[in-house]
Amino acid sequence: MKFKLQHSSIEITNISDLKNDIQIIFVFNEKLLPNGSKHFSKTSLGRYNDLSEIGAICTSGKYENLLLLSLGEKENFKLSSYIKALKILAAYLSKNKKIISADVILEEQIAKLLNFNTENYIEQTLLNLLNGMYYFDECKSIKKSLSIKHINLVTKIDINKSIENSILLLEGVFLLKNLANNPANIVTPSFLAETAKSFSKASKKISIEILDKKDIEKLNMNTFLAVAKGSLEEPKFIKMKYKGTKDKQKPIVLVGKGITFDSGGISIKPSANMDEMKFDMCGAATVMATFLTVAKLNLPINLIAVVPTCENMPSGSALKPGDVIKTMSGQTVEVANTDAEGRLILCDALTYVKKYEPQLVIDIATLTGACVIALGNVASGLYSNDDKLASALITSANKTNDKVWQMPLFEEYHEQLKGNTADISNISGWGGKGGSVTAACFLAKFVDYKWAHLDIAGTAWNGSFSSTEISGATGRPFYLLMDFLRNHSS
Repeated sequence: MKFKLQHSSIEITNISDLKNDIQIIFVFNEKLLPNGSKHFSKTSLGRYNDLSEIGAICTSGKYENLLLLSLGEKENFKLSSYIKALKILAAYLSKNKKIISADVILEEQIAKLLNFNTENYIEQTLLNLLNGMYYFDECKSIKKSLSIKHINLVTKIDINKSIENSILLLEGVFLLKNLANNPANIVTPSFLAETAKSFSKASKKISIEILDKKDIEKLNMNTFLAVAKGSLEEPKFIKMKYKGTKDKQKPIVLVGKGITFDSGGISIKPSANMDEMKFDMCGAATVMATFLTVAKLNLPINLIAVVPTCENMPSGSALKPGDVIKTMSGQTVEVANTDAEGRLILCDALTYVKKYEPQLVIDIATLTGACVIALGNVASGLYSNDDKLASALITSANKTNDKVWQMPLFEEYHEQLKGNTADISNISGWGGKGGSVTAACFLAKFVDYKWAHLDIAGTAWNGSFSSTEISGATGRPFYLLMDFLRNHSS
């Protein structure tokens, strides 16, 4: 099966023989794992280099085509260890121009230690290896192409279905990354709308509807429109429906924040790093990629995904600090800060989706800088009004290493949002205390169904480059959402 990665194409096969340029064997420190031992013995390999560190790589003098990849100490081995090693391997294979093809010797022992079945193990291996090779050069005049053209997963087990599913998942996460990494002058609200329209080609079970400004006005989505009115780009409200099972099953609903560029509006942001505000639509990109992948996997669920998308810009017509707006729900909001705009477009979307009588709703948003202060770039903030839903999301997060941390929705935080001239203020004050929590509490005022909110402001993109992480979109929380939805359908 072929997988397209930007301008490169990689063939993924499942053949038990070793026939390629290089053979990759996993080791715990200096101990070969069982399947690797069947092909090579320690005595024939000679002396190793230091393999104590996770991701350490060494090649054998006797076998020039053999590469040993350390997983660290067996006693401390966990999913994050495996992912780290695979990312280092991905960087190695991407940079080595001499390697055209590679055999990766799979190990049942790894799956057992991670408590994975074969499908989970194959998917995690391929997802993290190929995701580590991702690059983005769409806007460059000279395009890159990877030298590696073939990866063979060495095992006697038939894993072709797992390879097929892995490729579909990779296509989803790369769609997310490409949407997020493109600049805001390309990925506009209209661009997102046209991208969503193209999804209908993937399955007859998909229907797409795009609401324009006049449609949004008729629905009285006034807070959404208020954010959009400072920009020349017209807002779009994207509705995506996938019918994967009987009508009587209530739908799961995903809501994604789609601010394609966030200047802060009149409450303008500092100029440093403002270019990264093209990533303020990562919630939308996540929802769109998840929706399409669910349809391609033909999951037996009913799924609805909605994306309110616009720009937040300063102009003579822009929303002003102190303005009061009547939301679609009828509640009024005092806008103390125009840079707290994500909750303004989401509150109308959360009100709108009540019409579907959903079994549950999850919104995904790069909502607050305060979440970055609280959790850094390690975990997304998780808020929920339902303990079972939160628990299920945490389980999926742990299983995929797409970490979340549950945060509180205490009544005391709600009280901080009381408005002076309106029902609610869109911020709790200027002290910065509990900013992520109060933003979530703001959204909670517009839901009366089972709901979870993921604040991905710290996890959706990397601002710096390292040897194993490229700058740009990370693809999170696509992984945990897909695991959650697949489990929900089983």
